Amino acid sequence: MSVERVRKYFESFGISDRIREFDVSSATVELAARALDCAPERIAKTLSFTLRNQQRYILVVTAGDTKINNAKFKAQFGEKAVMLAYDEAEAVTGHAVGGICPFAVNEQMEIYLDLSLQRFETVFPACGSSNSAIEMTIAELENYSGFLRWVDVCQVKPAVS
Repeated sequence: MSVERVRKYFESFGISDRIREFDVSSATVELAARALDCAPERIAKTLSFTLRNQQRYILVVTAGDTKINNAKFKAQFGEKAVMLAYDEAEAVTGHAVGGICPFAVNEQMEIYLDLSLQRFETVFPACGSSNSAIEMTIAELENYSGFLRWVDVCQVKPAVS
């Protein structure tokens, strides 16, 4: 199970006891916010992409209230945003959809953090399963994710009234 892979990874930093597991699903931003009783924008969602022309795989961690801006993505990475297919995500990233996170990922993954996260003191990324999360400061997220750099590839979704 992928949460055990993340737990083992976090053991080396002495923070594995901070992983929270729920009796309910936290596989989407809305479900995770409900399970954690926090604002949806504080969920650090990890999106998985393929850069086919460059034969690269990337993860972009964003705030829960954002969506990818295709023009910004293409300007940043040189290709349009193509998300990994559901049936290939686990083999490529090391985590199944709903639990994809920037921790204990497969070696070929490149990790980027979107500037949308910098609004918060702490955020809640998943921990490898569809019912787990951990609260981290932005500095901790930088440290434990092994990110390459900050990017600006998102826009905040308009509020639904």
